[in-house]
Amino acid sequence: MTPAKLAATVLSAARAVFETRGLDLSALPATTTVERPRSPEHGDYASTLALQLGKKAGVPPRELAAALAEELGRQPGVKSVEIAGPGFLNIRLDAAAAGVLARDIVLAGPAYGHTATLTGERINLEFVSANPTGPVHVGGVRWAAVGDALSRLLRASGATVGTEYYFNDAGSQIDRFARSLYASAKGEPAPDDGYGGAYIAEIATAVTAEAPDVLKIGEPEALETFRRVGVELMFAEIKQSLTEFGVEFDTYFNEKDLHDRGELQEALDRLREQGHVYEADGATWLRTTEFGDDKDRVLRKSDGDWTYFAADCAYYLDKRKRGFDRVVIMLGADHHGYIGRMKAMAACFGDDPAVNLEILIGQLVNLVRDGEPMRMSKRAGTVITLEDFVDAIGVDATRYALARYSSDSPIDIDIDEWTRATKDNKVYYVQYVAARTAGVARNAAEVGLTRGEPGDFHPELLTHEKENDLLRALGEFPAVVARSAALREPHHVARYLEEDVAANFHRFYDNCRVLPMGDEPITDVHRARLWLNDATRTVIANGLGLLGVSAPERM
Repeated sequence: MTPAKLAATVLSAARAVFETRGLDLSALPATTTVERPRSPEHGDYASTLALQLGKKAGVPPRELAAALAEELGRQPGVKSVEIAGPGFLNIRLDAAAAGVLARDIVLAGPAYGHTATLTGERINLEFVSANPTGPVHVGGVRWAAVGDALSRLLRASGATVGTEYYFNDAGSQIDRFARSLYASAKGEPAPDDGYGGAYIAEIATAVTAEAPDVLKIGEPEALETFRRVGVELMFAEIKQSLTEFGVEFDTYFNEKDLHDRGELQEALDRLREQGHVYEADGATWLRTTEFGDDKDRVLRKSDGDWTYFAADCAYYLDKRKRGFDRVVIMLGADHHGYIGRMKAMAACFGDDPAVNLEILIGQLVNLVRDGEPMRMSKRAGTVITLEDFVDAIGVDATRYALARYSSDSPIDIDIDEWTRATKDNKVYYVQYVAARTAGVARNAAEVGLTRGEPGDFHPELLTHEKENDLLRALGEFPAVVARSAALREPHHVARYLEEDVAANFHRFYDNCRVLPMGDEPITDVHRARLWLNDATRTVIANGLGLLGVSAPERM
């Protein structure tokens, strides 16, 4: 019995109690949940429903718990119900009800773990969003891993998600990029405020190959060519790097389109209608201090040029116009000051910043070798890049390592640790279970052991303590997925795979033989354990898939 099914059973029992006692049925919630107790001695699951309903029903919680326990005790699959404290319900399932979860998981396959907790939400998730002036650097790598994992979690929880990469092909950074390419093509050193690294020479060479006469024309025209072609080449490389990392975006949005389509003026007009725009010192301002910002923000400067903040306003409005109820933006640690102005901007549009806008901040990450952070990239020259990470520890290890820590914590990724084939390497530890479960299935087929038809499964035979521990762990997966999506924290999935699934599978494997030994006949116990083995494989594969990591069949 899955936690969701048991929760439905608890709610059904509550309804029966309310009807029998003539209590107000409107006090019952639409749904409820059950949780794993901290100690297995307290049962398989716990419910606080009696505590939640006691006051509404006008019945002491412990008295209501007693009635619920009596009703639940009559339900199929419930072995016993105990009342603890002021009205907690500790529920134990019989072996068959607990064991049937293995079959349910295998039959659900890739869908196991998916929930409907965010159904109806339309979320725009923007992450990475680096300007095309160089390869994806270390901060972008973290958001690529975490952002992509989060998009998968949100979708697995029922949300409609649009992933987005926002880039700017104008502004001072692009000017410095173009001048750096131009200087490299002429064999000159980069400008003092320019970009260095081997990639600049590579892009410059590619531009001259595409435009052979570029060094023969005037400097303004040459710079424009290096700007236009260089940005195209650099961004194509960024997209290719992300694709090879397993990250694809639904939308690549160019700031230039906002200008070309007149959306900055549209945003200004909308904000003016809301009564938050004023003129001062020849410039146009947004009164963001009304909504907690530390100062008002300029939208249009006295010379008529738009500010970056005006583009931010137009971009936010564009997302909302496209039907997204919630805009989620993932930014690096150096953008912490961005939160106040963006929240205030959403309020100026008439939105609720607590509902319509989320800004997630990620802390610094270092790639460490021999105990020292790596500071220089072979190719970028100044920063560690996505390619540096992948070259050092591989795609799977990079994605897993970056996703297994809370984004608001700085982390060091030790190359030695993440390339070692031991349990200290957490991705290896989890992937090893994926490979071992696949190996058990292969070996079972070789000796003629199959699961058989679902109707032939005997869940009541899964009575060993380690079998029950593993089943308990597997049953938690949907709740872990839902919680990770709601909190925007993919690291809960990684820790669950390590600490609950992998750890319990290893103990199960060491204590409960799945395959018959020698001439031992194949029994229903072997078949039941094969279902449990394959259910573990399903959860490991689904969990790793949410993190964008492979579940190998061999290692």
